[in-house]
Amino acid sequence: MPLNIVLIEPEIPNNTGNIGRLALASGSHLHLVKPLGFEISDTRLKRAGLDYWKHLQITYYENIEDFFLKNKNANMAFLSSHGTKNHWDIPFENNMFLIFGKESVGLPKPIIETHKNQLYKIPLYSKHVRSLNLANAVGIVVYEGLKQLS
Repeated sequence: MPLNIVLIEPEIPNNTGNIGRLALASGSHLHLVKPLGFEISDTRLKRAGLDYWKHLQITYYENIEDFFLKNKNANMAFLSSHGTKNHWDIPFENNMFLIFGKESVGLPKPIIETHKNQLYKIPLYSKHVRSLNLANAVGIVVYEGLKQLS
């Protein structure tokens, strides 16, 4: 797998469904960190993921601690509007973990504080936009990574 997409406590099933489809299309592995803001059986998730969901390589974690424990030696980049470096500056490597926070608040503050050197943002060119839709943000970063890895 070229990349690992990690969603920490995603809240919107449509976003997760779209990201699942993107993961499959890009050859990436999807990681979902609980608690989820929806049930995996949610029809909105299935509709957004279409009939692709059954083909996904997906791993579930009970909580953030479980994720970090099981992936403690992994190469990671964290995406947040609080980042000071742009996403195209991520030193992409095969099997890298790209970590995204939940739609309402992004990454938890302790993660931002602990991983400042690995914190990246997608630049926004309008003062009227606070952030991008999570599925769009994941798409931008994953395909930048694939471009750099190719």
